[in-house]
Formats: sequence, C-alpha cells, structure tokens
Amino acid sequence: MIDDVFADGVTTITVNAPSRRNALGIDDLRALAAAYDRAEADGARAVLLRGEGPAFCAGRDIAGVDPATDDVSGYLDDTLAPLLQRMASFPAPTFAAAHGACLGVGLGLLIATDVVFVADDAKIGSPFAALGATLDSGGHALFVERLGTHATLDLIYTGRLLTGEEAVRAGLFSRVVPASEIQDAVALAARRAARGPTAAFLASKRIVTAIRDERRGLWEAMTLENSAQASLARTDDYREGFAAFREKRAPEFVGH
Repeated sequence: MIDDVFADGVTTITVNAPSRRNALGIDDLRALAAAYDRAEADGARAVLLRGEGPAFCAGRDIAGVDPATDDVSGYLDDTLAPLLQRMASFPAPTFAAAHGACLGVGLGLLIATDVVFVADDAKIGSPFAALGATLDSGGHALFVERLGTHATLDLIYTGRLLTGEEAVRAGLFSRVVPASEIQDAVALAARRAARGPTAAFLASKRIVTAIRDERRGLWEAMTLENSAQASLARTDDYREGFAAFREKRAPEFVGH
C-alpha cells in the first residue's frame, strides 16, 4: 500500500506495508509511480519518501512468486526501471528516510532519490546470493562507483549488508542519523528545500546528473554552470535573492 499526502509544498510518500517489511509487488511499483505523478501535478517543491514500520523497504515481494512463471522482465524492465527513472528526474528536490532493511528494490529507490538520510540501524545491500539471483535496481553501478570492484564483489559474494554508518562513510548516501530522529530530520530538510529556489536546485540536479552519467569534466561542467546561471538570472527567485541580500532580510522564494 502506498500513501501520499501533500502539504506546505511537500509531498510525503509512504510505503505502508509493515507486515511484509514494505516489500513491493508490481502493483505497488505502479502505485508509487502514480504517487510521483500526483506530486508533480500538485506542484510539489519537495518529495519525501519513507517506509512505515521497522523497515524502509525489504525489496521485491516474492512471497507469491513462482520462478517457473515469474515475469522478471515485466517487473524489472517494464515497471521498476521506468519508476526509478521517473523518481530520479522528478522536477524538485527529493528526499528519503532509510531505516531498517533497505534491500534490493529498496536500495534502488534510495539510488533514485536526491538526498538520503540513513538511520544508524539501517541494513543496506542485496543478499541475493541466497536466492540464486544477482544484485539489481542499479546497485552494481552505485557500489562499483563508490566502493570499487573488490569491495562490491565481496558484498555480493558474501551477502554482507552495510550499516548506515558504513554506507555514509563510503559516500553512498547523504548522512547518518539516529533511528529515533531520522523521520523528523528528513521532514525538516524537505520542508526547508520546499521553501528554497527550486529552479536553482533543479539546475544543480541536472549538472550533477550530467557529471555522473555523461562523465563531464571540469571545464565542461563549468560551461553547464555558466549557462545555468545565465538562465537563472532571469528568474523571480534570483532577483528576490539579490534583493533580500541588499535589504538584509530572509529571501522569500516562489520556486521560479
């Protein structure tokens, strides 16, 4: 079950199936995609993704899956991949609160989110070796980029899970937070972002994505920055930011 609530510029999306540690079936993925569509239609200036209960997301719900008839491509290629791409390209800052199990598809949801706060009790990875399956949901790319090939294959072969502290120290995600504080910490960050200069945030999001996916170097990235700055100079928020600086007051951004 997927719940979503829009308030004060923030859409909070909750994976709400704690009895199965928020494991996701194909209908759940479709519901998640619909929630992000609603968030964009509502004009959300930030999105917060969280899981109800003791886990963020324990991966795919395989309780009723028969390997003999399982449509793996339908789940991964046709449903999961488009969802993750939709999340990653959402036109506003996105946040996630990762606690407890963050496995498989749950790891993929985090990879597709801009800013991830990780609880100190989090368990991150994909113990797929026990299923005869491989790491998916973008995990190979993230792990190799941040951990290197040897550490990646070590995690895959052994099925060992990273703690929240290990994941943040390795540069996988944003920051580690005590489990008792993570929901409030992420909600505060999302609310602050929703009051910020959304167009400027999106410009940085596009530049960061280009550096990661297109391997843009220093001077190419600088060209992207210069172009973005010239465009932002024509926005209401740019003018408001400069006016607020001159008048020694807090800016009041409208998002464009």
